[in-house]
Amino acid sequence: MSVALTQEDGVMTETETAATTDVLSRNMLELVKGIACALVDSPDKVQVESVQDGDGTLLRLRVAPSDVGKVIGKQGRTARSMRTILSAASMKMKHRFALDIIEDDTTKTAP
Repeated sequence: MSVALTQEDGVMTETETAATTDVLSRNMLELVKGIACALVDSPDKVQVESVQDGDGTLLRLRVAPSDVGKVIGKQGRTARSMRTILSAASMKMKHRFALDIIEDDTTKTAP
């Protein structure tokens, strides 16, 4: 027997939760992408990927190899600041988000 929940109940169904998570992920993805594009020299190379990670969402940020230092900052301050903003937004949205900055070394060749 299934019970239909209304908005007045204050509880979302599984489908509504998944849809809300998708919207939240897109919003956070755009937030991270916007910040990264403002920091780098090659904004066209900025890529942000969203991956479900248990009860939260992992955002993977990729930038041009020459821009990695700009996104990380001195002693990781810029990256830490981006994570702080993400954490504050996560608390408001009641969904955990984490940020990974992917350092792809494209100068290496396969053996």
